[in-house]
Amino acid sequence: MKVGDTHYRSIWRDEGTGAVRIIDQRWLPHDFPVVTLEALEDFATAIREMWVRGAPLIGATAAYGVACEMARDPSDASLARAYDVLHETRPTAINLRWALNEMRSALGRLPEDQRAEAAFAKAARICDEDVETNRLIGVHGLEIIKEIAARKGPGEPVNILTHCNAGWLATVDWGTATSPMYHAMEAGIPIHVWVDETRPRNQGAQLTAWEMNGAGIPHHLIVDNAGGHLMQHGQVDMVIVGTDRTTASGDVCNKIGTYLKALAAKDNGVPFYVALPSSTVDWTVSDGVAEIPIEERDGREVTHIYGRDEEGRARFVQISPDGTPGDNPAFDVTPARLVTGLITERGVADASREGLLALFPERRETA
Repeated sequence: MKVGDTHYRSIWRDEGTGAVRIIDQRWLPHDFPVVTLEALEDFATAIREMWVRGAPLIGATAAYGVACEMARDPSDASLARAYDVLHETRPTAINLRWALNEMRSALGRLPEDQRAEAAFAKAARICDEDVETNRLIGVHGLEIIKEIAARKGPGEPVNILTHCNAGWLATVDWGTATSPMYHAMEAGIPIHVWVDETRPRNQGAQLTAWEMNGAGIPHHLIVDNAGGHLMQHGQVDMVIVGTDRTTASGDVCNKIGTYLKALAAKDNGVPFYVALPSSTVDWTVSDGVAEIPIEERDGREVTHIYGRDEEGRARFVQISPDGTPGDNPAFDVTPARLVTGLITERGVADASREGLLALFPERRETA
């Protein structure tokens, strides 16, 4: 996507220097820092401390982390260490493990002197495939938006609610939940997006709203608890969110608060869709509530908030009393029964084992 007149991916390798660069998302929307990641520890820190975030982008970042480590030391011990260090950074997003498995499988059988070049090529393919996957998610999601638009009056926008940021910043490009929105804009279909603030990290307020501004998509920022009210009054036509891990039975693990949106959507007859690449499906897990590990993050993310004051200074401020601890589960699980459909690169699946296997029959032996 473009920032100003320049097209960016969220992670890329500089053609001239070979350096791996990312947009450090912690400081958006008030600053736009681009930083270089070099050592394995840089990549681990970027993932753990959310310089990058979003399941597909976490996976892509891990892939390049392995590649940079192979350039430093292509030994078996170094490959194993890179896998372990990166795998321990965040427990919930399954794309992290998927990308690391892809890299280990591709490199483990190669002679050491071929591993660095092969690792960078594989990481680049993971990124390119992510872009195409997310483009296709948008193509299939667009059909849903078209169907809703056809039932509305001339020029009346399709009102979409989204939670957290599942945009191009959370992937390599296009995004998952936002890809259908970008495709709708290109197709000339009027849409309007309700952007949940998404406490405590405010990815909606800071990232999704920034993306909507940049793309010229009409939108409003709302507090997290406003979605149900808007649905009750007929102001939401559909919900689209992303996911960090989806079970083989269609349960969806996404940013904390997603489950409450799904409950409100179910109660008000609002379709609730989840957009995801197939790499986000964990075919080894069936019960999301019981089996998916939920990341517990620092309570300071709850007690403090980042923003820009009236004098134009961007800074953190404390919003709670001294001595009040913050509890901070980062994700929740939405049961499949609340999900209208899963928008994937191969089409829209029912949120069920059979629904997913209808699109991905090659997984029948493992699901």
